[in-house]
Amino acid sequence: FIESSISNVKSSLYEGAIFVVIVLILFLANVRTTIISLVTLPLSILISILTLNWLGMTINTMSLGGLAIAIGSLVDDAIVDVENVWKHIRANKALPVTERRPVLDVVFDASKEVRMPILNSTLIIVVSFVPLFFLSGMEGRMLAPLGVAFITALFASTLVALTLTPVLCSYMLDYKVKGDGIPKEAFLAVWLKKYYRHALEWVMRHKKTVVGATLTLFGVALGLFFTLGHSFLPPFNEGSFTINVSSLPGISLEESDRIGRQAEELLLSIPEIQTVARKTGRAELDEHALGVNVSEIEAPFELQDRSHAELLAEVREKLSTITGANIEIGQPISHRIDAMLSGTQASIAIKLFGDDLNRMFAIGNQIKDRISGVEGIADLNVEQQIERPEIKIVPKREMLAKYGISMPAFSEFVTVNMAGETVSQVYEQGKSFNLVVRAAETDRGSAERIRNLMIDDSQGNKLPLSYVADVISSTGPNAINRENVKRKVVISANAAGRDLGSVVDDIREIVDEEIVLPEGYHIEYGGQFESEKAASRVLLLTSLMSIVVIFLLLYMQFKSAAQSGVVLLNLPLALIGGVFALLMTTGELSIPAIIGFISLFGIATRNGMLLISHYNLLREQGYSLYDSIIQGSLDRLNPILMTALSSALALIPLALKGDLPGNEIQSPMAKVILGGLLTSTFLNGFIVPVMYWWLHRKEVDTAVNAEIRDND
Repeated sequence: FIESSISNVKSSLYEGAIFVVIVLILFLANVRTTIISLVTLPLSILISILTLNWLGMTINTMSLGGLAIAIGSLVDDAIVDVENVWKHIRANKALPVTERRPVLDVVFDASKEVRMPILNSTLIIVVSFVPLFFLSGMEGRMLAPLGVAFITALFASTLVALTLTPVLCSYMLDYKVKGDGIPKEAFLAVWLKKYYRHALEWVMRHKKTVVGATLTLFGVALGLFFTLGHSFLPPFNEGSFTINVSSLPGISLEESDRIGRQAEELLLSIPEIQTVARKTGRAELDEHALGVNVSEIEAPFELQDRSHAELLAEVREKLSTITGANIEIGQPISHRIDAMLSGTQASIAIKLFGDDLNRMFAIGNQIKDRISGVEGIADLNVEQQIERPEIKIVPKREMLAKYGISMPAFSEFVTVNMAGETVSQVYEQGKSFNLVVRAAETDRGSAERIRNLMIDDSQGNKLPLSYVADVISSTGPNAINRENVKRKVVISANAAGRDLGSVVDDIREIVDEEIVLPEGYHIEYGGQFESEKAASRVLLLTSLMSIVVIFLLLYMQFKSAAQSGVVLLNLPLALIGGVFALLMTTGELSIPAIIGFISLFGIATRNGMLLISHYNLLREQGYSLYDSIIQGSLDRLNPILMTALSSALALIPLALKGDLPGNEIQSPMAKVILGGLLTSTFLNGFIVPVMYWWLHRKEVDTAVNAEIRDND
């Protein structure tokens, strides 16, 4: 599984890099500018890997996933720099020979022009990733390497773009074009600018219509956002099932083995499963000791002509035919995650707390019966319990005092005789064994014999244990589970064919309406959904803080709260695509998807920054408001499309291969960022110009204002 996961993430990384190369070739149509931009890729990845090593981190599926998500963004800064330099070099070449400036000066001024937008956009993207590091628990430890890899690679790409890229431009772009010709712009760029100009001019004449349509689209997306299902982490494809088959405690090993063999035969009848491995019971000294009534089965599988969900459904159907056994189905890593989160190997845990175990088990079975009809519920079980024989030894405190026997001495006597005491070690054939002293089996095999055990009084006289204690034969539960000292019974379940959040909501509703708890009894819910809610709250709070910091960074650049607000309009524009991307795929909002939205908001602001900063520059150079909007949008069309498409298309392998091992966590993030970048890039090219016009329209003189007044 680990090797397969790393291989799949590497494949997505390579394929993403290929998409980046294609985008650069199509838009730049120049070998030298393409090479300069691509130099950033290997250098950024190398610097990131060295930084991870310096931090004591390893290359794993999560850190590789961070690089795979970042791969398209690594060339963004270099693209903006190279494209601007290339544009200025072409403009310089178009001047008369006597008026042309040295290429070094052109490169310096062109790089200086975009330096602050590049630096600020990188800081904004990094800030948008910060909420990830506030996650605690298992999800925080799992996702932290992804964030570190992404941020270090992004910082490395910015460093290269601000230092090496201008140097390479000054050397590689200082060449003579045949004759006095001017280097031509790429055909695709010319074609896009032609049609974009017509579209933008139409939008500027119908501003209210376009903004109204966009607001409607955003409203629809926002409404659909709240219909998304909820889950903690996407289901993993580990290539193996972990199945627990539990019978009643007290069952013989032979009978438990028979049930285990029956489960094996049912599993092996499924074409995708060729081998199984089983262990029935675990030793008492094992960290996860289990009785002989529990069999653990590992069943590796290879998917053929059907999906993982379809295979899992057949496994559940076949194992449900085993009578007298509870079945829990998971996967090796997923099972352990569930156990860490809720103490049970299931994604949903309903914990019933109280005093009377018999009453608690009756209520537990009542809950099981009530919620068994919930759509999407699977592997529904109540902890197994039976009454088993036990012997209680109750001290007679008055008699102990009469014979001068202290309670510690009495407790030690019972412990040594019943459980035994390790007094030494015996070495045999190179192995050591504990030497344990306790009463002979014949002396402690029944209540009557225990009553006749001889205990010393304070004078050294021996007397039967029955003189100072009541020895009672009775029955009691085979196990008593506690949490925070309180007795508990757990009703566990998984979700199948439906999102976890919706299943839990239905369970809560039924339990609240139909289950009446006695005084002193209460229910708590645990499992993945509780962790999802806690993590979502943390991400919501920290993301709001990130947005405030992003606004401050924008304000530092533009010195205008209004212009900073216009740039932040990319957030709702990005939300539209992210929501539709989830609806068309999983339909679930998981923690990785939420992180994808937060990261998307940072990445999407880059486009708005490029436009606003260039509008301001052109206005400083004497352009009118309208001309600065049109010309500025055309000037920045190439870098915006290249950065957006390289970032978005590089995520396609991760987005499309989310069911492969290793891609499960990164895929929801990739889908959200991919969808959000597409909508924010498209709408950014029209909404930001309109909002910038409305923001500064009062500064336009009456004549110009009349000339371009819209038709709305």
